[in-house]
Amino acid sequence: MRTRPTLSWTPGDEELPEPTSSVEPVAEVLRAGRVLVLSGAGISTESGIPDYRGEGGTLRRHTPMTYQDFVGGEDARRRYWARSHLGWRTIGAARPNRGHRAVAALARHGYLTGLITQNVDGLHQAAGSRDVVELHGSLARVVCLGCGATSTREELDRRLREANPGFTAGAIRINPDGDADLSDDLVRTFRPVPCTGCGDGTLKPDVVFFGENVPRARVEECYARVDAAAALLVLGSSLTVLSGLRFVRHAARAGKPVLVINQGVTRGDQHAALRVDLPLGQALTELTDRLGVDPDPALDLDPHAVPTGG
Repeated sequence: MRTRPTLSWTPGDEELPEPTSSVEPVAEVLRAGRVLVLSGAGISTESGIPDYRGEGGTLRRHTPMTYQDFVGGEDARRRYWARSHLGWRTIGAARPNRGHRAVAALARHGYLTGLITQNVDGLHQAAGSRDVVELHGSLARVVCLGCGATSTREELDRRLREANPGFTAGAIRINPDGDADLSDDLVRTFRPVPCTGCGDGTLKPDVVFFGENVPRARVEECYARVDAAAALLVLGSSLTVLSGLRFVRHAARAGKPVLVINQGVTRGDQHAALRVDLPLGQALTELTDRLGVDPDPALDLDPHAVPTGG
C-alpha cells in the first residue's frame, strides 16, 4: 500500500522555549566553534525562491509530485518535466542572498564544521560554502533511472528547448522544487526527451522527491557530522519531514545544544535550547556583525557552475 509523505504537522501541547529576537546567544555558541548548520528553504526566500510552509508557502496551494507518482506513469513525468522546464528558469537565475553569504563567511572564519542543506538550489555553494552535504540532492544534475548515467541540467534544458520550440508559456507560480504551475492544456503539448546514454531511459532530476528515501550513505554521513559537532544550528526549516528532523533529535539525544533560527514554530522546537524568530537575512547579518565577520558580496557566482558537495 502506498502512503503519502508527511507534508504538514500540527503543534502539540509540549512545552517549548520562548522565542527571542536576540541573536547574541547564538553568537556565544558560535564563538566556541564546532557548530554544524542544517538549512532549509527559508534561507532561499530572499533569493526569490518560495518555501513550502512559511506564511506564503506553496503547500497552501500546491501538492508536490511524489516519487511514486513520477515513476508510475508517462503522463505524470510529462507533467513534471513541462512544469520543471519553465521553473528551472527561475531556479537557474537565482543568486545567493545575504543569508547564504553569511553562512559561507562563518565557515570561512572557522565557526562552522560544515553544512547540511535540505535545499536543492545550489545557492550555498554559489555563495562560497564548500563543505556542503546536499541532503535532498541538486536540481543542477539529472540522472537516468534506467542506466544510471548523469548529466547537467543545462544540457537537458538545451535538449528540451530543441524538442519544444516555442514552449514559452508563462508560469503561474514557481515552487521550491523548481516546479511551475501550468495548465493541463499546455502540459499536453510538451515533449519530454529520453536519456542519451541508453536511448530510452527515464530522466529524473537528481533530487529526493517526496515519498523517496535519502540515500543511506548520505544519511550516515550527516549523522557523523552531527556527532563531530558541538552544536547544531537550524536555519530556515520547519523540520516537518523526518529527513531533517532526525538530525535534530540525534543532536538532542547526545546532549548537544540545538539552536533554531526560523520565522514561526518548527517540529523540532521541543528539542531546541534556543529559538530565534527573525528573518534569516536579518538574523545572519546581525550574527556576522557581532562576530566581526565580513561576508564577501563578490562571491555571487553562478550556482550551477561550481562543484556541489554531498
